Amino acid sequence: MSFRKIAGLFLLAACSSATQKMGSNGQVTGAPSAQLAVNQFLQAVNAKDLQAMSTVFGTKDGPARETMDRTELEKREVILACYFNHDSARILGEQSGTQGHREIRVQLNKGNLSRETIFYAIKGPGGRWYVDNMDIAAVRDFCGNPGTSTRR
Repeated sequence: MSFRKIAGLFLLAACSSATQKMGSNGQVTGAPSAQLAVNQFLQAVNAKDLQAMSTVFGTKDGPARETMDRTELEKREVILACYFNHDSARILGEQSGTQGHREIRVQLNKGNLSRETIFYAIKGPGGRWYVDNMDIAAVRDFCGNPGTSTRR
């Protein structure tokens, strides 16, 4: 095989791997779309998987696990996991937001509670999407409430 062909293969491999953001452990971070970032975040919440949450929780600079103090990040994720834990979720719509964000409107159900909330996703390095904010006030009664109470 000629030197040019080998060099071409290396260049092609380098270009294709540079299109996705790799975490410090070699794992691809972010998601290919804003809605998928929200779906992956919500799946990680229900699995109580802080590592999985940290792969799609971030900013335009990439995953928060590479830009935030680990202890602070884990504290935030535990709180978010409490508030966004749910029995079912359904994406209701997506629209443009401010400063490059996509606003993903989601219906979350927990027990007999149903709430609509908004997740804000932004495109980061390599064109990958990260959840960088969410409307926690809309689901404030999810945390600590199994949602099955029948008291009146």
